[in-house]
Amino acid sequence: MGISRRQTLQAAAVAAFGGIGCARPADRRRWWPDESRPHELTYMAWPTRRIWGSATDGVREDIARIARAVADFEPVTLLANSEEVKAARRACGSGVEVVPTPVDDLWMRDTGPTFVRGADRIAGVDLNFNGWGGKQEHARDGRVARAVLEDERIKRIKAPITAEGGALETDGRGTLLVTESSLVNDSRNPGMSRNAIERALKDLFGVTTVIWVKGVLGEDITDYHIDALARFSEPGVVVMSTPPEQAPRDVWTAAYDQARKVLDRAVDARGKRLEVVELPEPVDIGRRGDGFLACYVNYYVVNGAVIMPRFGDRKADRRAASIVRDLYPGREVVPLPVDHLGEGGGGIHCSTQQMPRVG
Repeated sequence: MGISRRQTLQAAAVAAFGGIGCARPADRRRWWPDESRPHELTYMAWPTRRIWGSATDGVREDIARIARAVADFEPVTLLANSEEVKAARRACGSGVEVVPTPVDDLWMRDTGPTFVRGADRIAGVDLNFNGWGGKQEHARDGRVARAVLEDERIKRIKAPITAEGGALETDGRGTLLVTESSLVNDSRNPGMSRNAIERALKDLFGVTTVIWVKGVLGEDITDYHIDALARFSEPGVVVMSTPPEQAPRDVWTAAYDQARKVLDRAVDARGKRLEVVELPEPVDIGRRGDGFLACYVNYYVVNGAVIMPRFGDRKADRRAASIVRDLYPGREVVPLPVDHLGEGGGGIHCSTQQMPRVG
């Protein structure tokens, strides 16, 4: 039997990372690997016309572009409604596996399972997606995590809370970063205190430290996910989406200021102060909708590369790519235009979900 494309990509990744992705902290029975560790594959989903209407064609172009870019570095499995499988395959090409699965929308980071690891196996946390607190129809997306796990025959862990994958960011070493606005609210977890939610997060993801920033409640569909604000590039290093100096004073700049103060004095699970790296947002991007996500930090780390957005502000795009390249030495940086996704309030990270490699 010949060597498959997936096996070839996996072998190359192991060689590139020297096997370091197999190590885990010895004191946790369950842990959530950080995104930089080797992946088995990436999950994505095909947007539907019922949700996106006249914007569907442009959004599908963005999703296909991301899928093809990721597939250059690791396998991609894209979920699509059965009647749209052929169109998705044509758009994404032979390098992307398209699987018929009922979906409402494309935001796989939120609807798919968040994969955790044990000593020698993985499991998937089903965060009970409810359409970001009932803001969007989700009859199909609410079952996506279960469908993926059943198809892969992976253990399903049903969370005792409701959340989305984009609301959570880990350093892979026991620290979790979250926005309070996306978790402590009655549309997801009615009557639950922050302490109760924190206990659930610690148990689900094997973390010992949860760093809370305030966020923004009610101004966007996600109630301000952390992956549009701050990410761990490595343990101890947080990269923050930084508003331009000329940005108007509003709820978003106030949220950034509050989060920056928290992170400047926060310590991680190892008891170490965090280093904060600024990733300035673009300025000259033309006319965009009020909800446009002009945020470089919503990038996605894959095996051997970082797939990140570019917005047409050449100076800012170059600066952002340079910063990301420094944060992830040895990885190729692949900037992509994703303006249609941006108009929908999301980006590359929001549309992807990694399955970590075991062994």
